[in-house]
Amino acid sequence: MIDTRTFFAGARPALVLIDLQKGVVARETLPHSAGEVVDRSRRLVEAFRAKGFPVVFVHVSFAPDDADALAPLLDGPPQLGIRPDGWDELVPELGVRAGDVVVRKRNWGAFYGTDLDLQLRRRNVTHIVFGGISTNIGVESSARDAFERNYKLLFVEDAMAAMTREEHAHAVSGVFTRMGLVRSTKDVLTAL
Repeated sequence: MIDTRTFFAGARPALVLIDLQKGVVARETLPHSAGEVVDRSRRLVEAFRAKGFPVVFVHVSFAPDDADALAPLLDGPPQLGIRPDGWDELVPELGVRAGDVVVRKRNWGAFYGTDLDLQLRRRNVTHIVFGGISTNIGVESSARDAFERNYKLLFVEDAMAAMTREEHAHAVSGVFTRMGLVRSTKDVLTAL
């Protein structure tokens, strides 16, 4: 197993948190509760800021008439369902600041149709640390795009969650270990 400190050695990492917004965090998640994910993410945000590393918050949102939202034909239930007012606002516990990067996406992934890659490259980011909800949807889709753009990736397993244990476990062990490192919040904080 690669020492977590090796990931950060000589790197310009960014913390990229996916969909930690009111409408997503309000849902029940597993194997970690949304509250646990937010709390661990907040600790990561503080650590990255203390090191002067970029912090990126990605949230999904659509125009009031949904004209920019995907309209797929589905066999299963829609992912977002009913969206109450403020559903797309980032949770206040994260303490978004003026120097942070906030990216609005309209898809599962954070790269397509956004300026995320531009924002990262202009900050000389080479390595991405991912967290957020949902592990197997927003995080995984964003990670696949990041991997194909040759970013080095680290996934904070306990700073992300899905709707089921199985969805989370498959993404973490079946996908993420083939694209980067999987570590705990404690491991990342210790390495920083």
